[in-house]
Amino acid sequence: MADKDNIVLEHLRHIRSAVDGLRVDMSEVKQHIGALETEVAQVNVRLAEVSNRVDRLANRVERIERRLDLTEA
Repeated sequence: MADKDNIVLEHLRHIRSAVDGLRVDMSEVKQHIGALETEVAQVNVRLAEVSNRVDRLANRVERIERRLDLTEA
């Protein structure tokens, strides 16, 4: 019976070790995901800025076309 208990304890120790390793890995994954989320947020802000610039340029071009009578009726 003692051998069976030792085998069970060995397996439990192995499982605990594996879970500890997974815990460390998950912590690293969470850090990487957090960094990626920050970068995506920054890209979204930059895209919004570029979109605003393009909209302003489009408005300016339309105004210029109207002044030069280049627009179609």
